[in-house]
Amino acid sequence: MTDDTRPQWDDLWTNVHLATLAPGTGYGEIRNGAIAVKDGRIAWLGPHANLPSKAEVEREHNGQNCWLTPGLIDCHTHIVYAGNRSNEFEARLNGVPYEEIARQGGGIISTVKATRAATEEALLKSSLPRVQALLNEGVTTLEIKSGYGLDITTESKMLRVARKISALLPVRVKTTFLGAHALPPEYKGRADDYIDLVCSEMLDTLVDEELVDAVDAFCENIGFTRAQTERVFLAAQKHKLPVKLHAEQLSDQDGSSLTAQYKGLSADHLEYLSSNGVRAMAQAGTVAVLLPGAFYYLRETRLPPIEVLRKHGVPIAISTDCNPGTSPLTSILLTMNMACTLFRLTPLEALTGVTRHAAQALGLQLETGSLQPGYCADFSLWDIDRPGDLAYAIGFNPHCATVFKGRVVAKNCRQT
Repeated sequence: MTDDTRPQWDDLWTNVHLATLAPGTGYGEIRNGAIAVKDGRIAWLGPHANLPSKAEVEREHNGQNCWLTPGLIDCHTHIVYAGNRSNEFEARLNGVPYEEIARQGGGIISTVKATRAATEEALLKSSLPRVQALLNEGVTTLEIKSGYGLDITTESKMLRVARKISALLPVRVKTTFLGAHALPPEYKGRADDYIDLVCSEMLDTLVDEELVDAVDAFCENIGFTRAQTERVFLAAQKHKLPVKLHAEQLSDQDGSSLTAQYKGLSADHLEYLSSNGVRAMAQAGTVAVLLPGAFYYLRETRLPPIEVLRKHGVPIAISTDCNPGTSPLTSILLTMNMACTLFRLTPLEALTGVTRHAAQALGLQLETGSLQPGYCADFSLWDIDRPGDLAYAIGFNPHCATVFKGRVVAKNCRQT
C-alpha cells in the first residue's frame, strides 16, 4: 500500500546552487539547494535542508556544486538560411561601398537567392550546426524567423525546417513569419502589392500548414512603412496570432507604439526608440528585445535608451539576432557580455534577459524562463562561482549539463 502523502518524483538534483530568476527575487539564489522533477515539470525546489524526508525518487543526480539556472532562451534569430556572406564582410573592410556590393547582387537579396535555391534537406543541414552551437551554451528555447524566402514556397520551406529542428534536437522552437522582411526583386517598386501577398495568400497558406506561432515585420526607411506594417498586424490579428516588430533600428518610425497598440509580444533593436514609444510599451507589457550583436557588427553608435526603459519598467530581453548579414552570432554567452559592455546592462539584467524576459518575449512566461513549481523542467548547470560569471567571461563556456523537459540532454563528465 502506497502513502499518498509521500512525494513521488522522477528526478532529484542535489548538491547545486539555484538561481531561480523568479520575479522579484533578483537572481533568486538558493545555495546548497535541490530541485525535483515529475512528468517533465518542476515539482519542488528549495534549500536541501528543507527536502521532504519521505520523498520517493526514481533517479538522483549529484550536481557537483554547480550553479543551476533556467535553460537559456534565444528569443530573436534568423538562424535558418542558406549561403555565406563572408565575402561581403571582407569586401567592405577592403573599402568596397555597400551600394556596389548590392549592385553586384549582394546584401539580403543574395541570402534570398541562396535560400530559394536550397533544398529543404540542404537548408536543414546548414542550419543545424548553428543551432547546436547555441545548445552547447545551455539554450533550451529558440525563436526562428522566416524572411529569406519572400515567396510562399520558400517561406514555407524555412518554417518547415524550423519545425524539424525542434523534432531533431532537444530544443523548444517558436516560429515567426517574417514575410515583410524586405521587398523581393520581382516586386521592385510595388511594395503595397507585395504586402497584399503577405497579408493574404502567403499568411493564409502558412497558417493552414500550422507553421506560424507569431508574425513579425521590418518597419524602417529601408523596409516597410508604418501603414504597411499595420496591415500585416491586422492580418495576424485575423488569425489570432501575436505580433512583434523590428523597430527603431535605424530611425524612429514609431513602430514600437504600433506594436504596443496591438499588444505585441516584443519590439526589437530599438536604438532610435523614443520616450513615447517606451511609455506605450510599458503600458502594453511589450518586451524590449535588444540585439547587441547587430549593434557591434554594424559599428552602430546610438545606444538604445536603457535608462528610460528601466525608469518605466519595460522588461528587457537580449538575443543573438543570428543572421548572415548583420549578426552572424551563435553564442548566447557572448551576447550577454556584449549587452553588459556595449549597452551597460548589469549581469543580472543580462541573465534575466535570456531567461524570464526572453520567455515573456515569446509568450512563454508561464511555461519556462524561471525555476518555479509547475514550470517546465528546463535548466542548465554551470561550473561557476556565482551567476554573474555567465556575463563576465569572453570566449569561455562553463556549461556542464542541460535538462530539457525533465530529461538530461547534454552533460560533461563532472555530472553523475
